[in-house]
Amino acid sequence: MCEGCGCHEHESIYMPEPLTVVQTHPMTERDRFFEFKLNGKDLGHKPGQFAEISIPGIGEAPISVSSSPTKKGSFEMVIRKVGKVTAAFHDLKPGDTLGVRGPFGTHFPMDEFKGKDLLFFGAGIGLVPLRSAINYALDNRSDYGKIFLLCGFTDISQRLFIDEMESWKKNPSLEFLETIDRGSPQWKGNTGVITTLIPKIKDRLSPRNTKAFIVGPPVMYKFVILELRNMGFRDADVIVSLERRMKCGVGKCGHCQIDGVYVCQEGPVFTLDGIAHLVEAL
Repeated sequence: MCEGCGCHEHESIYMPEPLTVVQTHPMTERDRFFEFKLNGKDLGHKPGQFAEISIPGIGEAPISVSSSPTKKGSFEMVIRKVGKVTAAFHDLKPGDTLGVRGPFGTHFPMDEFKGKDLLFFGAGIGLVPLRSAINYALDNRSDYGKIFLLCGFTDISQRLFIDEMESWKKNPSLEFLETIDRGSPQWKGNTGVITTLIPKIKDRLSPRNTKAFIVGPPVMYKFVILELRNMGFRDADVIVSLERRMKCGVGKCGHCQIDGVYVCQEGPVFTLDGIAHLVEAL
């Protein structure tokens, strides 16, 4: 029970609930896929939100939810090994129990985009949170116009969701294009940064009726945004996710603060016009 107000509602944001590993497998040398389930209920997230995953005695970390809310009974994440806590996650096996707090943060407002065309830019690990919105749109396909999905990776060893990307490539409900920065003899597709894919779809885009989503490494944002502005996109129609530096998830530690804005509270999803004044944001 909360001190002061005496309710139970606020207690849940600080107290982890038990979480069970359903399945897990490696995706790259550093990235591992997980399917989790809560006891008897769904996580209740919206596309673009994150949750705090914890192992008692080791620590917790904010991790994006990668599955769509339309997936019931379990949810999915991809965890990159970057330190002690995430390395411990990689040691988990099906049936192991850990903790979860959340979901937290703002989300991609998919209900507000009904009737619009959707243009997704997912680069590297940025595809993980973006996948939640992509699959939400595909599961509610009649609500949206044209869907374009552009994906980019550093090289073939960093590609995520390989089987799913193959299904997107064959899906007539969207137009999917992929590129890698550094080519190799094994790679037969486009080579170059993600903006090299834009000319392939540019003539079929209607900037005034399209919502553009950008999630990826910081260097990518600058160049994709420049291209979109040159095409006539308004900043209000460009949606970004700024997941960097988050830690506690509830606005207490200040780790994610950018010029007075707490990313974990006011984000991680923003419209471009909403962060134009934040010098450090991008």
